[in-house]
Amino acid sequence: MQDAYIVAYGRSPIGKGNGRGIFAYERPDDVAAEVLKGVIDRVEGNFDKNLIEDVIVGCAFPEAVQGFNIGRTIALRAGLPQSVAGQTVNRYCSSGLQTIAIAANAIMAGQSEVLVAGGVEFMSAVPMGGNEPTNNPTLQQEDVGTAYPMGLTAENVAEKYGISREDQDAFGAQSHQRAFVAQKEGRLADEIIPIEVKRVNYTSNGPEIYTELIKDDEGIRPDSSPETLGALRTIFKANGSVTAGTSSQISDGASFAIIMSGDKVKELGIKPIARFVGFKAVGVDPKLMGIGPAYAIPEVLKLTQLSIEEIDLFEVNEAFASQALASMRELGISTEITNVNGGAIALGHPLGASGAILTARLLAEMKRRPNSRYGLVSMCIGVGMGAAAIFEYIH
Repeated sequence: MQDAYIVAYGRSPIGKGNGRGIFAYERPDDVAAEVLKGVIDRVEGNFDKNLIEDVIVGCAFPEAVQGFNIGRTIALRAGLPQSVAGQTVNRYCSSGLQTIAIAANAIMAGQSEVLVAGGVEFMSAVPMGGNEPTNNPTLQQEDVGTAYPMGLTAENVAEKYGISREDQDAFGAQSHQRAFVAQKEGRLADEIIPIEVKRVNYTSNGPEIYTELIKDDEGIRPDSSPETLGALRTIFKANGSVTAGTSSQISDGASFAIIMSGDKVKELGIKPIARFVGFKAVGVDPKLMGIGPAYAIPEVLKLTQLSIEEIDLFEVNEAFASQALASMRELGISTEITNVNGGAIALGHPLGASGAILTARLLAEMKRRPNSRYGLVSMCIGVGMGAAAIFEYIH
């Protein structure tokens, strides 16, 4: 069986998912194509983009401007040959991680040698839940929880696992402070593919359009503290504990990795960055959606025959502070090696792209830690699921 290696990765800056965000005048397929071109340029050795066989793209709401099989659109917009296929994958918040697993598994099975995997989501482009959200009426009547708002599931997790409002506020503030320091010290630069965007300046003579090269994430609030977050009102439940300040941001962004077989890596003289070790997705109670990582992480550890003590670095998606804290505490994961450069509360959560974004963040940080070997990415998933993947860094 072939090993599957990541040989390049990168992501866009993450913008606010509204009409004032950095990508307000851009299309998701166009931005994603620019990110993909930037990632291709990062591949070392004797690499030709014509070797790519398929572009596998995660997207949680593949409709409207994200429809028409956006994976294929991105491949064409990135200037890849028409012979390169494209597909779109939806496992909600883990879509970007799922595509990496799909690509790696295809390579390990001997079906492919060079693949692109990643994700894109412009939450500004599609309403939460989609343009025509419809829940299965039988599941609705049975109160399975499939239509519960994500914020309400975060409240349920906080109650069940005893995550206090104070703990959530402290965690949210930590996310912003870590992200601010990481950005200030240039520790996020290795992940980011700068993107040129259109901007509009409104003058007395009318709107003037100009371009700007964007290199930084937009959502970091360095003035966040437990006290400022503690002053925010709860928004999902009366007398609850979850606020906008302890929830992931609505965001726009894209991220990709190039994955290659061991034989092709040797043939082209490319130094691999990391080996794909394993992936698992599991189901949990939809009403407790956020606890997914607490179940997915043990399963991927069992699959790969690793112990949690062997994991040197974790990226656990911060959909909400309550669910990230509950998952970490259930497994005994230290905050000292988890989301060390901040998480989705500060940096944003462009749904279908987040799994690939977290993979890029993990590998960029492991590059700075010469003694690190295994890293793990995990997240909860809408409608009650969790996913986790393990990577071995090749120093």
